[in-house]
Amino acid sequence: MHAFAGRKRLHSIGSTLKLDDAALRELERAFRGELVTSDAAGYDEQRKVWNGSIDRAPALIARCADGGDVGAAIAFARRTGLPLAVRSGGHSFPGLSVCDGGIVLDTSLMKGITVDAEARTARVQAGVLWGELDHATQAFGLATTGGIVTHTGVAGLTLGGGIGWLQRKHGMTVDNLLSAELVAANGERVRASEAENPDLFWGLRGGGGNFGVVTEFEFRLHEVGPTVLAGPIFWRMEDSPRLLRFYRDWAGDAPDELMTIVIHRRAPSLPFVPPELHGELIAGVACCWCGSLNEGERALRPLKQFGNPVLDLCEPKPYVQHQSMFDPSYPHGWWYYIRACDVPELSDEVIDVTAEHASAIRSPLTGFPIWQLGGAVARVDENATAYNGRSAGYTFNLTAITDGPDGFAKERDWSRSFWSALEPYHSSVYVNFLMEEGEERIREAYGAEKYDRLKALKRRCDPDNLFRLNQNIPPD
Repeated sequence: MHAFAGRKRLHSIGSTLKLDDAALRELERAFRGELVTSDAAGYDEQRKVWNGSIDRAPALIARCADGGDVGAAIAFARRTGLPLAVRSGGHSFPGLSVCDGGIVLDTSLMKGITVDAEARTARVQAGVLWGELDHATQAFGLATTGGIVTHTGVAGLTLGGGIGWLQRKHGMTVDNLLSAELVAANGERVRASEAENPDLFWGLRGGGGNFGVVTEFEFRLHEVGPTVLAGPIFWRMEDSPRLLRFYRDWAGDAPDELMTIVIHRRAPSLPFVPPELHGELIAGVACCWCGSLNEGERALRPLKQFGNPVLDLCEPKPYVQHQSMFDPSYPHGWWYYIRACDVPELSDEVIDVTAEHASAIRSPLTGFPIWQLGGAVARVDENATAYNGRSAGYTFNLTAITDGPDGFAKERDWSRSFWSALEPYHSSVYVNFLMEEGEERIREAYGAEKYDRLKALKRRCDPDNLFRLNQNIPPD
């Protein structure tokens, strides 16, 4: 296992963000990582998160080296009463992994990964990113369901549920979580699994960061790749209504080995895109077949032969290469706004709304995925985990993107309008795709029964709601 043993550093207190001197000195004595205050060199870089539209100034960033540092940072937050944000990859859409005037508990230095190839398990520390985990596990021809952007943090994605390219064959990330070690609000070290603290383990699998700071995850791994049949196929936007109707019928009979994401956007100006398509509105289906390549070719042939595709990038490639396919479309620092919903099916009405609003995309960066669910996701008992929505057919992630503030308000309005047009067909929502939308939307993400169970768990684990800078489930 890799370990970080950085020397302690305490930067002097800035004039605008005040901290308790005695508490800070005590934290310094107990801390192995790095403490960054507002006047430190590199503070502005350290306070940034993935979503460039978020601009917040914490009083302290505690870059933890290990679980002991995590406990010390939690104790500091309890003693001072300052708000506490927890950050792994920093991909929280509404920027909940950073706060104004409070503490950011940053786990990004905690990079340990241990793979047991014989047992097909991996132990993963809280600061690991999905690209790092995939690199480690694919060395043994193994993987578990993870995100579609490699710089997403393992921790945040897992605790919300975890959807990705392998979900229809091997289940969601939470379905492959075997255990978790965390530091609770009272500073206690806790292990959760089916056998130990099973109620907490249930809540961690979808309930987000409400119950403690997870320092290590243990995942089940599966034989994957190293070569998969994967990539997007694109058509012109005017073909979208007909494409979606064909796709609905074709994907409805798809075997579990196939996972797809429908994409609408303007064609990016990248080397593999023909120049005549640059900036043009296109509709596509991105695929990942994780079984036999010969069977995959047969299964994908009807899609590849449908209509007149303008670009076909679906071919055999390394799984890790496919996992990084969307990285150029979601870099750090761009401005993002997301509205999301689940729908039971791609009805004619949903398809018509989708095609209409897709044609109104202005930004060359905006592109919204429609995630295919079903398969192994739907076969897990709905009550087995806190994650909700296993019966949904598709998840819409209406992502408005610009490279800065110019035009952002218009793209955000587009996302909101699109979401409202789909509202009659909503069935649920994936909690990791929520913005700051209020308690009622969080309740909708879990359903009333699960939400009440999560509140009861919160009362036991965090009665003072120390962990509230998240998609919060208040204990009261």
